[in-house]
Amino acid sequence: MTEHDSDDSPSNPHVAIALQYDDFGRLVLTDGGGRRHVGVEPIRSFPLSDPQHWISICNVEGVEVLWIDDLEAVPVATRKLLLEELNRREFMPVIQRIKGVSSNTDPSRWEVETDRGATEFLLKSEDDVRRIGPRGAILVDSAGMRYIVPDTKRLDSASRRVLERYL
Repeated sequence: MTEHDSDDSPSNPHVAIALQYDDFGRLVLTDGGGRRHVGVEPIRSFPLSDPQHWISICNVEGVEVLWIDDLEAVPVATRKLLLEELNRREFMPVIQRIKGVSSNTDPSRWEVETDRGATEFLLKSEDDVRRIGPRGAILVDSAGMRYIVPDTKRLDSASRRVLERYL
């Protein structure tokens, strides 16, 4: 956690926090001042490039109530709960093979094999395929679902050729 100028700021490295679920399944943060924030949501600032750092805990209005610089600074039980929540929120199937694309025009229907099984989705435009880092890619389907290719070099040659047309 990071240090700010005031103890009233959303982050204070000297304050113990507690996270738990209430009876309705909402995540509740109890801060060092004993204030309960019901329905909080952890959000990574850089989920792909630096997932262990810079976590914001926001209340139901989307206002940050706590900032965490480094997950390693969080007690183990709280860290485990945070990671479970972040993984649930950031669900992204990994594309392992591209079985087919309906056409080279927009929109296009993609048939892929992921780490979660086979699926099909619609891409509205080629702008929905973006390079991340030197060898990764992310695809966002028409429903907003994100699919990731961490390393295009690990795809088979046919899948790589299809993807390269869009990158």
